[in-house]
Amino acid sequence: MSGQAGPALGFDVGSRWIGVAIGNRLTGSARPLCVIDREREDVWAVLARLLHEWRPSSLVVGDPLTLDGAEQEATLVARRFARQLEGRLGLPVSLVDERHSSREASEQFARARSRGAARRRDAAQIDAHAAAAILQRWLDAGAPSSPQEAPTP
Repeated sequence: MSGQAGPALGFDVGSRWIGVAIGNRLTGSARPLCVIDREREDVWAVLARLLHEWRPSSLVVGDPLTLDGAEQEATLVARRFARQLEGRLGLPVSLVDERHSSREASEQFARARSRGAARRRDAAQIDAHAAAAILQRWLDAGAPSSPQEAPTP
């Protein structure tokens, strides 16, 4: 499958949860998909199931920089995860600046809650919404098909 053909999976890597989103290049939209609990689930087994089900052609990982653009411990964790994804799954991985994605995710979650699509504020679900915000940035930036850092919004 070419880099442009299939959907993309986006990831917000946290210390406890990994938020996952699915995006479509044709519609230019992303939506929350699920959350992987790093303490209770085998991350790679869940990812294998997601890849089998969705058959993505690209993967996008949030790059958690500080507000002034500096690296932090979370940046190293997310970049390591991105390298592991690329190495284990053989798909292109793009890093996207995720500054302010948590705020965007909280706003998306609040909108979903007002429509009745979300029943309560759940930290894990916020991570899936953050993954959708990250993936949406990538789509809005033109969804590059080769592994690279997407432009900062």
